[in-house]
Amino acid sequence: MLKTAEEMYEYCLDHGLGKGFSRGQALKHFALLENNLQPGEQPKVCFIGLHNYVSMTKHDNNFAYAVTNKRIVMAQKRVIGEAVQSVSLDNVNDITFQSGLAFGVVHIDTIKESFNVALDKAAAKNIFEAVHDAVMYAKNSTVAQPAQASEPASGADEILKYKSLLDAGIITQEEFDAKKKQILGL
Repeated sequence: MLKTAEEMYEYCLDHGLGKGFSRGQALKHFALLENNLQPGEQPKVCFIGLHNYVSMTKHDNNFAYAVTNKRIVMAQKRVIGEAVQSVSLDNVNDITFQSGLAFGVVHIDTIKESFNVALDKAAAKNIFEAVHDAVMYAKNSTVAQPAQASEPASGADEILKYKSLLDAGIITQEEFDAKKKQILGL
């Protein structure tokens, strides 16, 4: 479970979701995330990167991010003050990835705004995949799925899908076990 700043920071490092920042500063950013979680809100993915990236010299420095079961939360502890922003997952339109000379950039488009998060190419690619999977999982968990014209996925296919989410650290072992029981009708 990712509840504390320390757990979020370790998750970020363990999953290759950011680097090039000091532990002390990262923990300050993640502490803001921890303090701004709502009751029942569970971070699924945490990362750190250059916020509102335009170029190597034009960005808002490092922010910590958490994709929860409800929203994307961004936070930065400044020398004087702090910045905290969130976007409901319902308002996320698209998530894209671009690779440049020096950085990879994850672009998150929402109903009201867009923002870019940049860092090294490998970490940016990891972040793109983890954020995309977490947002899609959260949206699919809260919205009833329309009937499909094609054949429904088999139980084994569904279990494999949730196993990949477990392996990516997006869902917990408990969430996987509960979903598996539900699929198997146990």
